[in-house]
Amino acid sequence: MSMKKTIVSFTIAILILFIFGSFTGCRSDNVLNPKDPVILTVWHNYGGQMKNTMDEMIDEFNETVGAEKGIILSVTSISGSATLHEKLTMAANQDPGAPELPDITTAYPKTALILANNGLLADIGMQFTDEELLAYVSRFLEEGKIKDDKLYVFPTAKSTEVLFVNKTIFNRFAQENNIGFEELGTFEGINRLAAKYYEWTDKQTPEIKSDGKMFFMPDSLFNLTMVGYQQLGDDFLKDDRLNLASPVFSKVWDCFYEPAVRGHAAIFDGYSSDLAKTGDIICALGSTAGVLFYSPTVTYENNITEPVEYVILPYPVFEGGKKIAIQRGSGMCVIKSTKEKEYAAGIFLKWFTQPEQNLRFVSCTGYLPVTKEAYGGMMTKEIETVSDQNIKELLKTAIEMQQEYDFCIPPLFNDFDRLQREYETEFKKVASKSRDEYLKVLGYNANEAFNRVAITHEQARLILQD
Repeated sequence: MSMKKTIVSFTIAILILFIFGSFTGCRSDNVLNPKDPVILTVWHNYGGQMKNTMDEMIDEFNETVGAEKGIILSVTSISGSATLHEKLTMAANQDPGAPELPDITTAYPKTALILANNGLLADIGMQFTDEELLAYVSRFLEEGKIKDDKLYVFPTAKSTEVLFVNKTIFNRFAQENNIGFEELGTFEGINRLAAKYYEWTDKQTPEIKSDGKMFFMPDSLFNLTMVGYQQLGDDFLKDDRLNLASPVFSKVWDCFYEPAVRGHAAIFDGYSSDLAKTGDIICALGSTAGVLFYSPTVTYENNITEPVEYVILPYPVFEGGKKIAIQRGSGMCVIKSTKEKEYAAGIFLKWFTQPEQNLRFVSCTGYLPVTKEAYGGMMTKEIETVSDQNIKELLKTAIEMQQEYDFCIPPLFNDFDRLQREYETEFKKVASKSRDEYLKVLGYNANEAFNRVAITHEQARLILQD
């Protein structure tokens, strides 16, 4: 080969390495220097009981991998989800008085989309090889690809919804009525038990008429409807509007409306865990992340306190429907900045989501791990080390749901929050009004009283239509 050809070949090789390095240079430790560490500021929403766990893990990273590579994480803000959304939105829109954005932040997809639309987010997928990404649950990664098929929200801990059941009270009820937990596997079964529970508790005070207790409450009627539609083969949201014309609507509407009017299900503006603490309900549909709010004791209206245990069951399914539950939870976003900072953020995210670290985090918080490996034998071993019985129950159910369920990802569009808020408000308002009217006519038998006050499905559609 001539000297000229050799030089040309060498030059081309150098160019190829340079170009390749431009795309993968963020994966090279050469951009970091332990003697001159990169400082990454972090905002997150893991407050309350989760704060200590997050603090410990960040300290551990700084003292180990961070010290070795030259990365220091500095938490500069811990806020609730709503406050964090407001701060990030202000910063994205450059509102007066807006804080400076951090390098890493937890964010829900709706918040991340605002940042992405303003060109403020880095594509986290660039910090991972294809092989590394295969380790993660694909649906979790899919939820983070909010724009242009780029991974802007990295899954660090997810949640779904499950059924929390006060096992202590349920067992007393079940033994006297010859029923079991298997009936809680469907919404129809829940409603049948709710009617029996109302009658059972009503008979305990024969001197007081119609004072049976409520059995069930879903934290989100919107989520129940959205998931119920998918279980039954349709979509609740079409063209960014409520799909109330679907025949599925009647079945989902009846699932809550009739039990609520009859006093079997709770109409309440707070969280179901609040009613569970007082024994006002014994069965609740809520986020896995809410597990920490279920108290080991119940304090009744007469101030008598009773220790209780909970069983945590998979998300109920409408009879004839598919096993589908909602996929929820925020992830972590990396703010677009320098090659060094974005690469350093990738190192932290890889460390934080390794099964060992990720399982340690979720086993203290009620969230779900994000890698496929974590749902295998590693989680089974982790369960054995967990002291909190509710967390144990939750992790067992998480394994079952990961194996058997598909997951519904809420769509992203501007009016989503408004539609959710208005739907739930109107649904509860209608149910509450019917409940008040029902109580006024309880001189009739219960069925006749309900038939006198119940609105039709067509009336419900007209009221709820956005």
